[in-house]
Amino acid sequence: MAEFAAQYVSQAMSRIERYSGERPLFELHGIEEEIDRALARRVNLKFGGYLIIDQTEAMTTIDVNTGGFVGTRNFDETIFKTNLEATHVIARQLRLRNLGGIIIVDFIDMDSDEHKQAVLNELAKALARDRTRVTLNGFTSLGLVEITRKRTRESLAHVLCEPCPTCQGRGEIKTAQTVCYEIQREIVREARQFETRGFRILASPPVIDMFLDEESQSLAMLVDFIGKPISLQVETAYSQEQFDIVLL
Repeated sequence: MAEFAAQYVSQAMSRIERYSGERPLFELHGIEEEIDRALARRVNLKFGGYLIIDQTEAMTTIDVNTGGFVGTRNFDETIFKTNLEATHVIARQLRLRNLGGIIIVDFIDMDSDEHKQAVLNELAKALARDRTRVTLNGFTSLGLVEITRKRTRESLAHVLCEPCPTCQGRGEIKTAQTVCYEIQREIVREARQFETRGFRILASPPVIDMFLDEESQSLAMLVDFIGKPISLQVETAYSQEQFDIVLL
């Protein structure tokens, strides 16, 4: 590291020292916890509020919520204090996650123009610490604040994570009941196309459980409709949306 710094970042030389302690450095300084927090969708605020951060290809959205924070005077004060606190956390999260491009912040609605301006001013001060070029626009007619931040490299989530193989990055999966209906429609299609003695459904445990419980009557009606037996087989390695239909 010293050789690398001497060649490429000489200003960092004085800050490099060899660590010889027993505890791993990441554990000593809580780095693992910081990484987990920087990848989490929800970020808690100190006084009970929280942020919801969603990163997409087109933009990043940040939603501010009051959560369990209740002000000492009235609800307007609660909203104002939560939004003020959120400005500093938002600025820090942009740096930690290295979020770039368009960032839309949905602060909690404020009736007072004075409060809106104070929140904008506080956000501008917090963003001023950012070494990356940031542009801040005021509240839109919908009460949203638009921030643009220059992309310098991949965001932390893109570096450390990959799309979920189950939901393919959607963030949601079909319910077991929805998959049951898909399977039944597919069996009807195949029963009309192929001559077969029967069908076997291979699916995940939640889907098979649904067929044995809530959808048992509809499965029996399907057997009567196609005039062929249908058996069930659990495949523990299948995701909830995955299934196969075997012609017997």
